[in-house]
Amino acid sequence: MDDIFNNNFSKKSSRKFWLLWSGGVILFFLIFYGFFIKAPTAFPVGRLLTVENGSTFDQTAIFLQKNNIIQSPLFFRFFVFLFGGDKKVMAGDYIFSGRVSVIDVARKVTHGDFGLTSQKIVIPEGTSVSEISIIIKNQISDFDAKTFVKLALEKEGYLFPDTYFFMNNIKPAAVISAMNNNFNEKIKTIQKQIDGFKKPLKDIITMASLVEEEARTAETRKIIAGILWKRLSIEMPLQVDAVFPYILGKNTYEVDADDLQIDSPYNTYKYKGLPKGPITNPGLEAILDTITPTKTAYLYYLSDKKGVMHYASSFGEHVANKQKFLQ
Repeated sequence: MDDIFNNNFSKKSSRKFWLLWSGGVILFFLIFYGFFIKAPTAFPVGRLLTVENGSTFDQTAIFLQKNNIIQSPLFFRFFVFLFGGDKKVMAGDYIFSGRVSVIDVARKVTHGDFGLTSQKIVIPEGTSVSEISIIIKNQISDFDAKTFVKLALEKEGYLFPDTYFFMNNIKPAAVISAMNNNFNEKIKTIQKQIDGFKKPLKDIITMASLVEEEARTAETRKIIAGILWKRLSIEMPLQVDAVFPYILGKNTYEVDADDLQIDSPYNTYKYKGLPKGPITNPGLEAILDTITPTKTAYLYYLSDKKGVMHYASSFGEHVANKQKFLQ
C-alpha cells in the first residue's frame, strides 16, 4: 500500500515539475519574444524608410532600432547572418504595410524585399501645382510636397492632368518629369490644330487654364474662349475672376473690390493681356476648345448660382444680368 502511495506521489510530483518547467519555458519565450523578436509598439507602418548606400551593417541596425523597426540590434544581426550570410544588407527604400518581427525585417533587408507598391493618383483637369502636391501627399504620406511645388511652379500649365501610378518612394522631380512628358505626348495629338491657330503655345495654354476654370462644358468653354480672345484683340482687360484663387487662395465668391486692385502679374483686372502664365494645368479638351472658339457678338458673361452661363453684348446688358441672376 505504501509502495502504491509513494508511486502515485512520485507521479504527481513529476507531473507538477514538468508543468512548472513547461510553464516557465513558455513564459521565458513569451518574454524573450516580446522584448527581442516582436515588432515595437511604435512600428512605423506605411512610412518610407531609406537604408542609405554605403551604410555599414552596424549603422543599419542602429538606424532600424532608432526608427522603431526592431527592438534588438543583436538579434537583427543574428537573423541577417542566418538569411543573408556575411552580414548582407541591401540599401534602398523600404516600406512596411504592417508590423513585422525582427525575423521578417532581417529577411526583407537581405533579399531586397522593399515592399514598394504603386499608388493610383488621379489628377483632375484644371488642377494647379499646389493642388497636385496635396493630392499626391494625401496618397503618399512621405512625398516631399514643398519641394514639388518649388520645382514645379515653372511648369504650371504643362503638367498633364491624368491618372498616374507612382511608387511610394517617388521623388518630386520624377513626378514633374512624368507629367510634363505626358503633356508633350498629348499635345502632339492636336499639334495640327495648334499650328493652325497661329498663336504661341504659351498663350494657348495660359488661355486654356483660364477657360478651364471659367466654364465646365465644351459649349460654354468655346463661347468664353471666343469672348476672351476678342477682349485681347480689342485690348480690353480680361477681367477673369478665376485668377484670384491662384493669387490669394480665395474662391471667386469671396473676392472683394480691394482684391481686384492687388498688384500681381496674374491680376487680369489691373493689367491688360494674358496673365504671367497658366494658373492651372488644363486638360486636352479645354485646350482644344480654346483653339476652336465660338465667335459671337458677346463681350461679357457670368455664371449664376446654379452654374448657368448668361451672356451680354454690352456692359449695360451685363449689369442687368448681374442684377437679375446674382442679386
